[in-house]
Amino acid sequence: MFTIGDFAQYGRVSARMLRHYDAIGLLRPARTDPVSGYRFYEAAQLARLNRIIALKDLGFSLQQVAAILAEELSAEELRGMLRLRQAELEAALTAAGTRLAQVEARLRTIESEGRMSADDVVVKRTGTVLLAALRGVAASYGPEDIGPVITPLYAELCRLLETAGVTPAGPGLAYYEDVADGAVAGDVAAAAGAGAAADGEGGDGAVVVHAGLAVTSEALAKAGAAHDGSTGRPGVPAPTGLGFDVVTLPGLECAATVVHRGPMSRILPTAQNLAHWIDGNGYRSAGYARELYLECPPDQEKWVTEIQEPVVKA
Repeated sequence: MFTIGDFAQYGRVSARMLRHYDAIGLLRPARTDPVSGYRFYEAAQLARLNRIIALKDLGFSLQQVAAILAEELSAEELRGMLRLRQAELEAALTAAGTRLAQVEARLRTIESEGRMSADDVVVKRTGTVLLAALRGVAASYGPEDIGPVITPLYAELCRLLETAGVTPAGPGLAYYEDVADGAVAGDVAAAAGAGAAADGEGGDGAVVVHAGLAVTSEALAKAGAAHDGSTGRPGVPAPTGLGFDVVTLPGLECAATVVHRGPMSRILPTAQNLAHWIDGNGYRSAGYARELYLECPPDQEKWVTEIQEPVVKA
């Protein structure tokens, strides 16, 4: 047997904590000396202590821990419960990280008010591009809603292209539409379930997210695609039978473009800088901006993205 001090050392907890667990009946000592009141523990009790600490560290109250342990769950059942709780905490951390990134972007924007530069805004015409694409619906046009939708779309698109043996012929290009323009009923319902709905004016409700990668019609034909982009209406996605769509996306006649460096979660200052330039140079926006992903290394701090906003003379 071990004294309470030795048992605490092996369990990497404090003796005070063990006394508290004893007092509430969560972990009783194997023996208590009737004269001195000293507590003694057995090595086998480390298993229960490990379960208590693991559950407590995952956010369960001591009352909940006691109830869970009273059910005498098997190691596999407990492992499954812990993994589920771990996934919930990881999701909460991810969401918190996203919110922190948005706060940081908003603060940067506020700090730069009154001293924004043109950031090398270039007005140009963009070319037509053939894209392999997937789409989804985001609850809003905000980065906090776009990111969780577009990231898995690109991951799945890359997987499908690799499976089909189609090598991208150029960088990724994302573009957006109001739900009324391009979303199917199921997509709109999903976005509405997330607390968003189109309001008819555009830009304030759910948006259709198109995640695309440049491809060639020859590569699609070689892969046996039902549509290789050589026919069909421009801008209208057509199924390929390979799990993704193909779309001939028309170029923009007049686009105000600017290069954004860093993760897309911090796009706000760049986007608002572009808005200042558009307003100050006699233009107005003619739709959602496109995002041309020029460089996307694993380190998002090194991402280079060209923002292409369609504009017309005001």
